[in-house]
Amino acid sequence: MKFGYFDDNNREYVITNPKTPWPWINYLGNDDFFSLISNTAGGYSFFKDARYRRITRFRYNNVPIDDNGKYFYIKENDTIWSPGWKPVKTELDRYECRHGLGYTKISGTKNRLSAEITYFVPLGKSAEIHSVKLKNQSSKSKRFKLFSFVEWNLWNALDDMTNFQRNYNIGEVELDGSTIYHKTEYRERRNHYAFYSVNSKIDGFDTDRESFVGLYNSYADPDVVKAGESKNTVAHGWSPIASHMLEIELAAGEEKELVFVLGYVETVTRRNGNRKK
Repeated sequence: MKFGYFDDNNREYVITNPKTPWPWINYLGNDDFFSLISNTAGGYSFFKDARYRRITRFRYNNVPIDDNGKYFYIKENDTIWSPGWKPVKTELDRYECRHGLGYTKISGTKNRLSAEITYFVPLGKSAEIHSVKLKNQSSKSKRFKLFSFVEWNLWNALDDMTNFQRNYNIGEVELDGSTIYHKTEYRERRNHYAFYSVNSKIDGFDTDRESFVGLYNSYADPDVVKAGESKNTVAHGWSPIASHMLEIELAAGEEKELVFVLGYVETVTRRNGNRKK
């Protein structure tokens, strides 16, 4: 079975079937900020140290493989799908992943609505960009909802996977407009925090994983996406996440671009005790 091919002109490897034998991963990064992204949008991000500054969660050797990731869900009427096929695994009318030098583009089409996400880490910035381009390819107006999703790691990747008695009590998030901050242990014992933001007014959000996914569900069928409504949860402990919900309407042939930023901030203590960014 053929899963893809080399595009020599664009210096990309193109994957045309999401069900690859194993996740096919691209490495993105600059001097300080790094990201791993698979052909189905699985992977994780970290700052300098993959163990002690892990920003988002990833579950190794899990079933199913290649969980967790930087996911987007689209709900149009009763149809729910993801541009990278996972985690929903709805059969797409078209799927393509292009792993390039320093970027990955994942695109999917369902019912004449197309979504293309470009993942990249800009030089000199402690951040990762998720540029989402949406296009209505039909001759009629379309209304749908877009949900973002990342799951925060509690910084120490090994401790995050083992010390549950402690971790379930310390998760901390804050919300300011369209930005969700992950601030677990910030100021108490750490000088850094992370955030996930979008350049648009949002219509809902969630920061608590159990509320978003549902107690007996998986990432493939989260409660919030099935209902089409965010619960506006603010996590205190347990497993913090970041999810934005946007209600979108596109006229026939119309395109829209949204820019999501997954970032890391570290403060420096001056001699007088004050902090600076």
